[in-house]
Amino acid sequence: MPTPALSIVIPVFNEEATLTTLFARLYPALDELGETYEVVFINDGSRDRSAAILREQYEARPDVTRVILFSANAGQHMAIMAGFEHCRGEIVLTLDADLQNPPEEIHKLVAKMREGHDYVGSIRRKRQDSLFRTWASKAMNRLREKITRIKITDQGNMLRAYSRSVVNAINSCKEVATFIPALAYTFARSPTEVVVEHEERAAGESKYSLYSLIRLNFDLMTGFSLVPLQWFSMLGIVVSLGSGALFVLLMVRRLILGPEAEGLFTLFALMFFLIGLALFGIGLLGEYIGRIYQQVRHRPRYLIEAILEKQE
Repeated sequence: MPTPALSIVIPVFNEEATLTTLFARLYPALDELGETYEVVFINDGSRDRSAAILREQYEARPDVTRVILFSANAGQHMAIMAGFEHCRGEIVLTLDADLQNPPEEIHKLVAKMREGHDYVGSIRRKRQDSLFRTWASKAMNRLREKITRIKITDQGNMLRAYSRSVVNAINSCKEVATFIPALAYTFARSPTEVVVEHEERAAGESKYSLYSLIRLNFDLMTGFSLVPLQWFSMLGIVVSLGSGALFVLLMVRRLILGPEAEGLFTLFALMFFLIGLALFGIGLLGEYIGRIYQQVRHRPRYLIEAILEKQE
C-alpha cells in the first residue's frame, strides 16, 4: 500500500462520548495540511460502544482510516505500540481521543518535524487539570529528570511526533513495560518541544488516577536508570555508619552514666526506622525483579481481535 506522509495513532478506551466530535475535528484539520495521511485507531478493549463507532468511521472513510481491535484491555502504551507496529507514515503522531489535545494543533508538530527534528514533544500552554494533579505531575517530572536524565517537560501530554527511524527503533525493542516518549528521547538525535493548547475533556473522566501516575513514574525510573538502586545502596552505607556510631555512643553512655530504662524507647525507634528502610529496599528490588519476571515470560504484549483496513 502507498506510504502516507503522516500517521496519526490514537488509542481508544471507553470514549464513545467523544469519538463523534473527534472525527468532526480531526479529519478537517488533517485535510487542511495538504499531506497524505492515515488515522490508526486502536480500540483497547473498550466496554462501551467505542468499537462499533470506530467500525462506522472506518466504513465512512476507509481510504484514510484503519482500526485495530484488541480482544482485551492492554493499556494505553501497549495500544500505542500496536499502532506503531502497524502504521506506515514517515511522520507518526500520537493523539488522545478525549480531545484534551486539540487536533488543530497537529500542524505545529508537523512543521517542527519538517525543520529536521526527529522527535517533537509538546508542552501544554495552560493545563485544564486540577491544581493537585498539575502539581503532582510537575513534581514527578522533576524527580524523573534528575534520575533518568531524560528531559521531557510535560510527560503527561499525548500529542507528540516521531520520525520513522525513531518509530522503527522503538519497534525493535521487546520490553514488556516501557514509557514510549522516554524511549523515543533516548533514540532521537534532534529532539525538541513546542507549546500547544490544552482543553478540558469533552466528556467522561480521566483514565489516569494518582496511583496510575505513581506507577508510571516507577516504570520510568526503574526502566531507564539504576540510580534508585545506587541511591539506596549509598543510603544503606550512611545508615550503617550512623547506626554504628549510635551503638558506640550508647555503649559509652552506659559505661559512664550506667543503664537507663528510657533508652529502650530510643532503641525501639531506631529499630522501627531500620525495619522501614529494609522494607523500602525490598520493594525497590521487587520493582526491578518484577520487570525481569515480566520480560522472561515472553507473553504477548497485546492480543488483536481484528484489523479493519482497506486492501489494495
